[in-house]
Amino acid sequence: MVSGEISRESGPAADLTGAIDDGVVPARKLARPAIVLMAATAALLLSVLVASLGGAAGLPVGGTAAALLDKLPFVHLSTGLTPVQQGVLDQIRLPRVVLATLVGALLAQAGAAYQGVFRNPLSDSGTIGASAGAGMAATLVIVYGGGPEQTFGGVGAVPVAAFVGGLAGVLTSYVLGTLVGRGGTASLILAGVAVSSFVGSVQAFVMQSSSADVKQVYSWLFGSFTAADWGLVRLAVPYAVISILIVTLHARHLDVLALGDDEAATLGLNPVRVRLIVLAAASLATATAVAVSGIIGFVGLVVPHVVRRVAGPGHRLLLPMSLLVGGAFLVLADLLARTALAPAELPIGVVTSFVGAPFFILILRATRGRDR
Repeated sequence: MVSGEISRESGPAADLTGAIDDGVVPARKLARPAIVLMAATAALLLSVLVASLGGAAGLPVGGTAAALLDKLPFVHLSTGLTPVQQGVLDQIRLPRVVLATLVGALLAQAGAAYQGVFRNPLSDSGTIGASAGAGMAATLVIVYGGGPEQTFGGVGAVPVAAFVGGLAGVLTSYVLGTLVGRGGTASLILAGVAVSSFVGSVQAFVMQSSSADVKQVYSWLFGSFTAADWGLVRLAVPYAVISILIVTLHARHLDVLALGDDEAATLGLNPVRVRLIVLAAASLATATAVAVSGIIGFVGLVVPHVVRRVAGPGHRLLLPMSLLVGGAFLVLADLLARTALAPAELPIGVVTSFVGAPFFILILRATRGRDR
């Protein structure tokens, strides 16, 4: 956490941060956040149910819903599923759905965090070099470092390498955008595109030098949950909990950063320290997602913008909403990826790019002229 107290203020600063006024909040102000959070939670639960039903092996709706509820603590229901149906649900469908939920939540919250740190509506893990850096580092481990089974100090080598690569990609983009383009919105995005393109060319060279690993690396470039199992879920959970906790605890600080560095400093905040902490946590979230699913673009760009239109700009609501909506979005995207051309399967990155690319153009058009 960042040291220093945020002083009390009245006026726009207090309204924006929502953290400066810690008095009693009227019930009418709590109603809308509660409603949108419940709606987002319901959407996530519904998407999990729909995705659990979708697939080659048909499962009954009632029995599947009962089986999902039976997983909750202190809930014991008779599912009526046959042993084969229960096995399909527990060992094939659920690990994939849970992993997609976790990855979508991580990417969406990381995107919201990047946008808050840089005060840039086009920032996400894909546009500022985080995904490319994490993917490059993971590729190097796969090709030269012993593969995904390799460990480093008792920890999986792929997540560690992806974290370092993701953070390096973000910092490189930020430094280039600051030095070359004075840190403006367009300059940061262009720097991220340049870094991603360069890293992509290096990655292509690495793939050509080791053709035996091309198929495995290819799945990283476009994202996939075909290898999802409970082992991958257990691998991702510790990193996910840490990154989500750190970003969430800095929600009100991100609100203060929106006022500008000078104003944030007068309110007792250290902008540089906050940025470094949130960047590290968001990069850890991105690296975790890349480590277990590969590079999945546009989730961190699309979801926070959609959520912001419903929940407003305050990060104390934006961040948890992004988690829920991001999880639901990627679960449904994965369902489409594995059923649209069944029995063949689309890379999930193709599905998210199909949705996200037009959305990116709309955002770019809406923000033109702001970086002049």
